[in-house]
Amino acid sequence: MKIKVINPNTTASMTQKIAKAAIAVASPRTEIIACNPEMGPVSIEGHYDEALSVVGILEEIKKGEAAGVDGYVIACFGDPGLLAARELAKGPVLGIAEAAMHAASLIATGFSIVTTLSRTRIIAQHLVANYGMTHFCRKIRAIDLPVLELEDENSHARKTILAECRQALAEDGAGAIVLGCSGMADLSTQLSQELGVPVIDGVSVAVKFVEALVSLGLNTSKKGDLAYPIAKPYSGMLHAFAVEHQE
Repeated sequence: MKIKVINPNTTASMTQKIAKAAIAVASPRTEIIACNPEMGPVSIEGHYDEALSVVGILEEIKKGEAAGVDGYVIACFGDPGLLAARELAKGPVLGIAEAAMHAASLIATGFSIVTTLSRTRIIAQHLVANYGMTHFCRKIRAIDLPVLELEDENSHARKTILAECRQALAEDGAGAIVLGCSGMADLSTQLSQELGVPVIDGVSVAVKFVEALVSLGLNTSKKGDLAYPIAKPYSGMLHAFAVEHQE
């Protein structure tokens, strides 16, 4: 089984961290292909960044389809381009926010999300509503640190995240914590041990969910809005993204 894990930003160190988290949980017979687009923002911290990251994500999906990839993980908590990626892919495509929230809802009656910048909370709020998680999500918290600070070994980000998680447990009535950034993928095990509650990294959960779906023979439905994109010409720099007719 081949699972392609796409970091939608172009920061290679974050891709390596994501790859390590994915490989750690993958079954021995699963090949993890971790990548990031060649073009796009170095970090995703708002609607504009998300929008510009989607073309790079779709390019990686297109490459994966040509290489026989069985399933995909979009490793950004905004789940950018998720439905467009599902149109393009035969196999399952999961976003880490969607996967993490569903996992949390199965093991706790309420969870809090701890993310990076306050400005991204509205993106998470939209996803909570779209995924039917309003009943489960107690609060969305932000530590107000830039995403790339998570890549700095000298940063106090881990301590800041731990403190915010402690506050969530004390104040929100949450039974689990969802980490709201793929740059936190290396923290879940240690935080869970220190806090004594499930701390969920969406990268790890999404990989296991994709494995399960592929093992069950469940591909993306091609009936209705997730059918392959309509064949048509694309203009300008998007010329290469035009798709051929597919059954």
